Amino acid sequence: MLYSIKQMAQMSGVSTRTLRYYDEIHLLEPAKINEAGYRFYSTVEVDRLQQILFYRELNFKLSDIQKILASENQSIQSILHTHYDALVEKRHHIDSLIKAVEHTIAYHKGEIEMSNEEKFAAFKKKRVEENESMFGEEIREKYGTETVDEANKSWMQMSEESYKEMQEVERKLIERLKQFNQQTDQQMEDAKQIVMLHKEWLQYSWSTYSSEAHKGLAEMYIADERFTQYYDEKAGVGAARLLRDSILAYA
Repeated sequence: MLYSIKQMAQMSGVSTRTLRYYDEIHLLEPAKINEAGYRFYSTVEVDRLQQILFYRELNFKLSDIQKILASENQSIQSILHTHYDALVEKRHHIDSLIKAVEHTIAYHKGEIEMSNEEKFAAFKKKRVEENESMFGEEIREKYGTETVDEANKSWMQMSEESYKEMQEVERKLIERLKQFNQQTDQQMEDAKQIVMLHKEWLQYSWSTYSSEAHKGLAEMYIADERFTQYYDEKAGVGAARLLRDSILAYA
């Protein structure tokens, strides 16, 4: 049975525009295109789209999904096992948050005592696990396992006061970056202040600082679309590149 692009969109919840884009980048090509140019999909493409959506749900880049699905060494069983493992890990994240909420409810009822560190432990753990899931392989390859482990340890041991200070520094950084991104006449001193704020923010979790590592991280803000999206959504399109360029110039 063949499905039209409209039927495929209705069945999967993926827009026809996205399906056309997937065809353009050769990620999901239709089984058939008729003389009028209409796309039609078979069960093979339905299964492939399901796999794509699994990976998108896990925040994989489209280019990485393409490589995975093109690999002759990966069977559908191994792909599904990968999905399963990632979903189990995600469930552990949610279980940790549920446990933290339960403890907090009990604390406010006066049933248990809860230290300030315990109040933030689950959130910090979740942040570490998310970073490991999304960026762990790249940053360990770039900076070494020991460096990353030390950074994670510093993050988990951070006091409530330091945690709030770090959030405030990041808030100032995003605000200054947003203003700088909107300026038509961008000044060197403004760029330097942004770099200093970014450095200050990093030092809450970095055990040691080096300009080389700072610049290496900045390059990832452009090389990895997940970083780019983070800053561009918060401070405007082009903010990630502007931050990268400032760090390379003044770190």
